[in-house]
Parts: sequence; structure tokens; C-alpha cells
Amino acid sequence: MKVLIVEDEKELASSICEYLQGENFNCEAACDYDQALEKINLNSYDCIVLDVMLPKGSGLDILKELKNKRKEESVLIISAKNSLDDKVNGLKLGADDYLTKPFNLAELGARVQAVIRRKSFKGNNEVPIGPLTLDIQSKTLVGANGLIDLTRKQFDMLVFFIGNKNKVITKETIVEHLWGDNIDMVDNYDFIYTHIKNLRKKLMLEGCPNYIKVIYGVGYKFELN
Repeated sequence: MKVLIVEDEKELASSICEYLQGENFNCEAACDYDQALEKINLNSYDCIVLDVMLPKGSGLDILKELKNKRKEESVLIISAKNSLDDKVNGLKLGADDYLTKPFNLAELGARVQAVIRRKSFKGNNEVPIGPLTLDIQSKTLVGANGLIDLTRKQFDMLVFFIGNKNKVITKETIVEHLWGDNIDMVDNYDFIYTHIKNLRKKLMLEGCPNYIKVIYGVGYKFELN
């Protein structure tokens, strides 16, 4: 799952990224209004952790831009101002949650998980995939014979597919979502085929039909009723 941290305090942004990466999130950071706006216009995220007070602009204006563009990212507002007005305005503009600084990183992580779960998985920790159960919180996939061994990228890919089930997703979108800023180091996207082939094989060995369909010339679609 991919998270954008919009925070001008570099030490805090680094701490948040380090903690969330330890929880198996793929994190990117933006330190001011312009950089954040550029990232949300170019990329998609599962959640945006958004500071209200930013150099060159307001986090609330970024939130307005997200809603004007009908983007579907979950948004968790953070602010040093323990202001009821900030909280109310943010929630009215469509933010999913609000956290006041200083905060505990474990609480932030739990809230990020919660807003993603509410928006992408209807509030459920456990998501059925045919005969299997995907546990978002414990980051596991369980079948009739117990835990299924997935690499981190395979798990992240499966969550991304489930969150976009029955939608056609390009290879470029998958790579960008799972590898983030490191996409610049990629010469081509051929390696994504191997990741998908291995994930498909593991699912089918556990009794699943072929959920991952190739849409030739475009990308893939995870077909799940």
C-alpha cells in the first residue's frame, strides 16, 4: 500500500516514513505545497498524510484539489494547531480523519490502516478471495492449509489488485504504485510479468481460479465477484 507524507518538518517526515515502511507501506514524501501538488497530479496513493500548514500554501487547498479532480485517496490531516476550525473544515472538505501533533507513530500507523480499510475494503480487516482470506492488518494470506508464503511485493500487489478489482490496470500503474520514486531506475516493465506470474501460480495452487487476466496491449485485470 502506498502512502504520501506531506510534511515540511523533515525530521518528522523522515520518522513517519521510516515507521510506515517498517509496517510494509511504500512511502513517498513532499515537503511543500508545490511538490505535494505535483505528486498528487502525477501519481495515485492509498492514503495521503497531509499537514495543514505548508510552505507556499495550505494543506486544505491540496485537499480541495484532490476532491476537484475526483481522486480517491484516503486523507489523514495532521496539524500542530489544535483548532476545531481546522478539523471541521478538513472533514467538510472530505478528509477521512484528523490527528493533532504531537502524536504517537503507532497511532498514526493505526489510523492510516483504518482509513485505507474503510475506503478500499469496506471497513474489513479480512477480505475473502475465493477460498482464501486476505488479512489487511496482519498482512497475511491464509488458505485451507494455513499461511501462504508471499513476498512483500506479492502481498502489496495482491492488495492493490483487490482494491482495484474488476478494473483494468496498466503495467505502468502497477510499477509506479509498488515501486514509487524508484520507478526512475527502471529501464522497462518486463519484470512485472514475473511478479504477476508467481503470484498467480501461488493463488491457483491454493484452489483459486485464474483471477489475474491479461488485457493485451494494456495491462491486467483482477476479476473477482
